[in-house]
Amino acid sequence: MNQPLQDLEQLLDRIGELTRDNDQVSIGMVVESVGSRSFGPLLMLIGITLFSPLSGVPGMSVFMASFVLLIAIQMLIGRKQFWLPHYILNRSVERGKLQKALDWLGKPARGIDRALKPRLTFLVHSGGSYGIAALCVVVGLCMPFMELVPFSASAAGLALLLLGLALVVHDGLLVLLAVAVFGAAFTFIIINTL
Repeated sequence: MNQPLQDLEQLLDRIGELTRDNDQVSIGMVVESVGSRSFGPLLMLIGITLFSPLSGVPGMSVFMASFVLLIAIQMLIGRKQFWLPHYILNRSVERGKLQKALDWLGKPARGIDRALKPRLTFLVHSGGSYGIAALCVVVGLCMPFMELVPFSASAAGLALLLLGLALVVHDGLLVLLAVAVFGAAFTFIIINTL
C-alpha cells in the first residue's frame, strides 16, 4: 500500500512512475497509485491537468468538471473512499504528453513545496473540508463556461491545485489563495462574456 502523499513533488513522482511502464496512462491507474481515499491528491491531479499544457485539449474543461463534481459531492456527503465511473477511470493520455506535462511542472513543484507548511488549519480540518468541497462544486459548475474564455480553465486548475495541496499539507493559507484565484477568474469570465 502506498504511503500518503506529503507534497506536490511526490504526486508528480508517483504519476511519473506510471509513464515508465505504460504507453497510455489511465485515470484509473493514477487513482490506484495515489489511493482511493485521497481526495486532496485527486484535486491536485485535476488542478495539474488543467494548469498544464494538457488543458489545451478540446473538451478537457468539461470532462474535468465532471470529475471535480464527483469528488466534491462525495466529500460533502462524508464518504471515506470515493467512487468514479468506468468512463472516467478508463480515460487515458499518451505517455509522451503526460511526461511532457510532468517535466514542465517539476521545477515549479519543488519551489512550491518549499513554501508550504501547516497553518490556518481550521480551514482544512472538519468543517473547513466541507467548505473546500462546496467551493469545488462551484468551480466544477463554472468550468464548462470556461471553455468560452481562453486561459480561464488554467485559473480554475490553479485554484483546484491549491485546494488539493491545502488538504494534503494542511495549509489553510492555500484555501484563501484558491478563493482569490477563482474569484478573479470568475470575474474575468463575467467581464468577457457580457
